[in-house]
Amino acid sequence: MTNVLANAEHLANQVAAVAGRLAEMLAKACISCDEAVAPGIAFLRSVALAATAQSGEPREEAGHPIERLTATYEMLRVERDLLLLAGMAEEHEGFAILFRTLHPRGEPRPTVGLAAQLLCESPSDRMMLRKLLLTGASARSGAILLSEDGPFYERSLLLADALWPALAGVDVWPARVRPLACATEASGLEEWLDSEQVARAVAALQRGGPALVLVVADDELGAVHRAVAMARHGVVPAVAVEYPANAGDDTQRWIALHAVARGVVPIVRVTAAADGPTRGAPAFRDAPTPVVLCARAGALVVRGSRPVFHVTADRLPVRSRSRLWTALLPELREDAPLLAARYALEPHAVRDIAADVRERASAEERVPNGTDVADSVRTRANLATAGGVRVVHPVATWNQLILPNDRKHQLREALDRLVQQGRVLDDWGFLAGRPGARGVRMLFAGPPGTGKTLAAEVLAHTLGVDLLVVDLARVVSKWIGETEKNLSDVFDAAERTQAVLLFDEADALFGKRTEVNDAHDRYANLETAYLLARVERFDGLAILSTNLRENIDAAFTRRLEFVVDFDEPSIDERAGIWRCHIPDRAPLAADVCVDELASLYPIVGGLIRNASVAAGFLASAADSPITRTDFVRAVRREYEKSGRAFPGAPAGTFTS
Repeated sequence: MTNVLANAEHLANQVAAVAGRLAEMLAKACISCDEAVAPGIAFLRSVALAATAQSGEPREEAGHPIERLTATYEMLRVERDLLLLAGMAEEHEGFAILFRTLHPRGEPRPTVGLAAQLLCESPSDRMMLRKLLLTGASARSGAILLSEDGPFYERSLLLADALWPALAGVDVWPARVRPLACATEASGLEEWLDSEQVARAVAALQRGGPALVLVVADDELGAVHRAVAMARHGVVPAVAVEYPANAGDDTQRWIALHAVARGVVPIVRVTAAADGPTRGAPAFRDAPTPVVLCARAGALVVRGSRPVFHVTADRLPVRSRSRLWTALLPELREDAPLLAARYALEPHAVRDIAADVRERASAEERVPNGTDVADSVRTRANLATAGGVRVVHPVATWNQLILPNDRKHQLREALDRLVQQGRVLDDWGFLAGRPGARGVRMLFAGPPGTGKTLAAEVLAHTLGVDLLVVDLARVVSKWIGETEKNLSDVFDAAERTQAVLLFDEADALFGKRTEVNDAHDRYANLETAYLLARVERFDGLAILSTNLRENIDAAFTRRLEFVVDFDEPSIDERAGIWRCHIPDRAPLAADVCVDELASLYPIVGGLIRNASVAAGFLASAADSPITRTDFVRAVRREYEKSGRAFPGAPAGTFTS
């Protein structure tokens, strides 16, 4: 508050000096006899006299916003006076009343003609004034604007949006520019901040010359937080703002102008264009200081003559994330390595999640745990999905997954590959620099109902993340012509929210490529090629399920870390599945024998689940315990639905 008052007082003193000069000019012009103008002249003199009595002659202060603005943009002294004259109506209503009286159209603004009478002594001075207002530093910067109507000398002098309060030290921005609140968090970023590319960018920021620093990440907000941390690391004052997708050159000038007035480097979040994957980066041609642009990787094309420094905000290695979790959530210090392996999150996201976890645990008067973290990640992800994509909040556990031991062992190996990345990839150096090295790709192959989706849910539940189920058959038919774009959105959402991706009926896009006979074949092959490349770059757990393993393109099979076959269950496995699907609270009659059902009916787990539920409803409708007859009738209907011959009912069972 002290700085704001000091800035406002200094600006008021500068205005008072211009007011005194304006009063004398009007008096010499013999306008003082005009009854409408006379009170205005008296007001101008009173303002100038009061300022002189209080502070003496006005002094220039290097740290003041207006001095910083004029020095940085190398404005002439006359341009500084123009800034003050244009802003006087914003300073006091008395100035606005006088300007309205003098203006030919009654506007509460000074005109170019008034400025010429105040600042020019000869025709050459007036020509210089015209040149400055059209091409000078104050015009190029966007600080001073001219109204569009009327002859040149009757046009109004205007200031850039919200510039006057900013010069007074008030933290306001133009309506089209939205400041972003970004609390810095350097935990986990130590190696990145010490990297060569960051060092080069920080040096450019510290030099203060015109340069563009482009920070790219998986998403724009993540790039902004990295840029803020980078500026703080280099002890460079900075402010983060939003640059709308439809903004133009005026917005760029205003961002730079306000940043200079504040003495900070602007960190600009550039949102992706709605009509394509890339857009031209804002050039900030007239900005005399560095500008940091933050964007999604591949979203911007940088043009122009300004030096460009590129900084990639790569995903943090597991060991860095482990330090991050330890620093921000010390209550779960022992779980930090596991949390780091599960959640490839940025420091700002971990900070928010840590606050959620503590608040929840405090409200329930207990110690935080890993479930709290998983719930916070899920809540903050808030996945929005389109047709053909479904979010599953997994609840299935290993006890519900009845599979041969070797298949379960493969699933656990896949989890180990995710959890042990810090040691194998970072410490030991395997797959150094390879895109997608941190991802795990799996193929689940087997008949319908054999547990492929259930296994995917168990893996997601174990990791504490959501399961994102993509029905490729629906996606392709609905998004024909935009398949790559929409699938890219699915991958980006999964990487951003750490969800496990399950491509159901993967044959639709991962099937064998065909000979090109027409344009449709060519496009389908392009879709397959795109998907193969995108899956290979995916840094998460991606699972494909198919009923026929031989239908999957061999080129994709080579990219898989695991292929798990889901066969029809054995007798013992069927018995286990029956027990899983019959709750302990269910009232079973004495004649029910799970082993008998498993022996008589060789059906898959999905049909067993359906039959178990159907038997429960049959018994409830009859208001009796669930009998063997109820189970057999339910199984018979499953056979009929699948078009298979029913093996028959055991002796003494009536199923008609």
